[in-house]
Parts: sequence; C-alpha cells; structure tokens
Amino acid sequence: MGTEIAEPLAARKCRPCEGGVQRMSRAQAAAEIPLLSGWRLTQDGLRIEKHWHMQNFSAGIELLNRVAELAESEGHHPDLHLEGYSHVWIELWTHAVGGLSENDFILAAKIDQLPARLKAQAL
Repeated sequence: MGTEIAEPLAARKCRPCEGGVQRMSRAQAAAEIPLLSGWRLTQDGLRIEKHWHMQNFSAGIELLNRVAELAESEGHHPDLHLEGYSHVWIELWTHAVGGLSENDFILAAKIDQLPARLKAQAL
C-alpha cells in the first residue's frame, strides 16, 4: 500500500465553473487557508484576500498586470485593487457559486509565485 501525496495547489489548473458546484463551507475554507501565504478569509467567509505594499505605483501596476495574465490563462478572474499609489489588494471568490471554490485557492497559490517588488520593511 502506497501513501498518496496531494498535488500542491499551485500545480493544479482552475476548472471552468458556471455554477452547479457546491461552494465551500466556512470550515472547509478555514482548513484551506493555511496552505496559502498571507491570504485571509473575509469576515463573511465568502472570499479570500491578500494585501501587498509595493515599492511604488509602477510596481503595483506590474503585479496587477501579471495577475491579470495569470487569471486569463486560468479562466478565473479575481477582483483587483490599487489604492493610494502602492497598496495592492486582491479578492478571490467564485462568482458563479456566490462564495469560495477550489479555484480560488489554486489561483491564490499561483499568484503567490509571481514576482513582486514590495516596499522594504523598516528595521
């Protein structure tokens, strides 16, 4: 008997979703969050989000453009935000199910692999 190893989220592909898929419960989503870096479950339990403080405006736009290209290739589209000139935040949820699905966690893991020019932390 062999032990099955789950495929990492970032290695998976988003599946087309036009509804008909059960959305994740809050408990299921809470169990998936530790697999991601820096993402949090929103208070209503229907979305995940992550915030970045970028070096400058162009660094924020670069990250958003990379995310947009990735989202197109995955067929799963997040809500993208740039506030101020360097605060980027992204919300993921599956519109067709009105909450979270596996696709959201797959895309989040892939977003985490993208290069990002972050603002340096003060010592």
